[in-house]
Amino acid sequence: MSADQSSEDALNDAAELPRVSIVIPAYNEESVIRQCLIAAIYQSVPAHEIIVVDNLSKDRTADIVRQMQLEYPESPIVLLSQDKEQGLIPTRNYGMDNATGDILGRIDADSVVEPDWVEQVQRAFLDTSVQAATGPVVYYDMPMRRFGLKADDKMRQLMLKLAKHQYHFLFGSNMALRSSAWQVIRSETCRDEKDEMHEDIDLSLHLADHDLKISYCPQMVSGMSARRLEDSPRDYRFYVTRFDRTYKAHNVKKMALKAPMVVFFSVYFPAKLLRAIHTVNTAQPVRRGGQ
Repeated sequence: MSADQSSEDALNDAAELPRVSIVIPAYNEESVIRQCLIAAIYQSVPAHEIIVVDNLSKDRTADIVRQMQLEYPESPIVLLSQDKEQGLIPTRNYGMDNATGDILGRIDADSVVEPDWVEQVQRAFLDTSVQAATGPVVYYDMPMRRFGLKADDKMRQLMLKLAKHQYHFLFGSNMALRSSAWQVIRSETCRDEKDEMHEDIDLSLHLADHDLKISYCPQMVSGMSARRLEDSPRDYRFYVTRFDRTYKAHNVKKMALKAPMVVFFSVYFPAKLLRAIHTVNTAQPVRRGGQ
């Protein structure tokens, strides 16, 4: 095969790769939105578009996004405003509805995707049977990050095994689905006006209702903050029991699916302590000259 033929084949392969939109719902995220966008910009394969949906933020979230549009004019950063109602679900839906890519990536404003995230998403969807994909996360503000990534990966694979592959759940900080799959479920997804459920699990169950395949991709890695550990025990308990309320809303009674609740409850206090120690250690000033 000649060099010209190889180049032509590579161009053809690139042309067939799906375009990936990244949707980022944001409410009062001025402390993290910049690092999130920088990670989304510096990708081995550029995203088709990076959509930040500002939801009535009272801080400088939108201003920071506008500033980054000026700093990175070559990057497809899009700022949208969803100001009709407060809430993650209507904000997420607005971003998904306005995205123009073949694949709709969904991350949080505190997510820091790995440099090959878009590339790994494209690879995951080369299998035409895959309608949605998710992967593990690494907690970037915790100690032993790579160990944490391996533990997160093992936990998610264990969950899939316990569910006997009947249910496979997306993770809101690191997920993507085909635009065509979104069109199928968009009008069915729960509005959850009382904010009692896990919206990513709700998405997963609606996809399952239509036999739309969800794939777990260990190489599709996103970083996220462990700031949830700053919640009070009462607030953290409410967060964890969102699993149960989401299952009940869908009449899912499989006991094995309660495993995440057990894991999250068991790690709260030791992980909270580790995070506190890590925060103190990283805040220490750097000493020079042995001082």
